Amino acid sequence: MALKMFERAILTVDIPAEGLRTGDVGTLVDEHVVPSVSERGYSVEFFDMTGRTVAVVTVPASSLREPTPQDLPSVRVLSGASG
Repeated sequence: MALKMFERAILTVDIPAEGLRTGDVGTLVDEHVVPSVSERGYSVEFFDMTGRTVAVVTVPASSLREPTPQDLPSVRVLSGASG
């Protein structure tokens, strides 16, 4: 997987504690070496449609994938979100 810093990535797992779901799109903001596992980790920032940060999470590379031409963005209401 060739994830690039400051590019979009798609979450492949739910992260309920942060209100994130599989398919949410975020931006890679940092890359980490994870000594206890043999894969890289990334900090990913997720935004709402107005550009406000919803969450910044650190996940292993296996929890992300690159966008493809077959992906279509969609919108959902964040649970607990206030306007």
